[in-house]
Amino acid sequence: MQARSSQSGFTLIELIVVMSIISILILLAVPSYTAAVRHAQESVLREDLHIMRAAIDAYTMDKQKAPQSLDDLVQSGYLRAIPVDPITHQKDSWVADRSDAMFSIDQTDSGIDTVHSGAEEQGSDGQPYSSW
Repeated sequence: MQARSSQSGFTLIELIVVMSIISILILLAVPSYTAAVRHAQESVLREDLHIMRAAIDAYTMDKQKAPQSLDDLVQSGYLRAIPVDPITHQKDSWVADRSDAMFSIDQTDSGIDTVHSGAEEQGSDGQPYSSW
């Protein structure tokens, strides 16, 4: 009687081929994933800027004076909280632009008229985030 030696498993060549295929798939997926994350962050930034600017305008029209800080918007109930900048991941990186311009005849005090991201990077459209 002859003993059969049966060994099951993968050969080295098979493992190398599988690892190569996995590596190629990862190399193709990572750039697409990072582009999708960046697009999502930019969408959130646009929406946050729109909401904060609308709150600044509403505050200015209702109170007949511009807010002196973004915290005024929260304390007066125009915003629930100051959002986190999706690019810098910080709450305090927003840049509030002040102006002496009055937007209404009844406005008594100037203050913040718009807000921008404090991020120094450029967006996918080539414009710096700080100019959005």
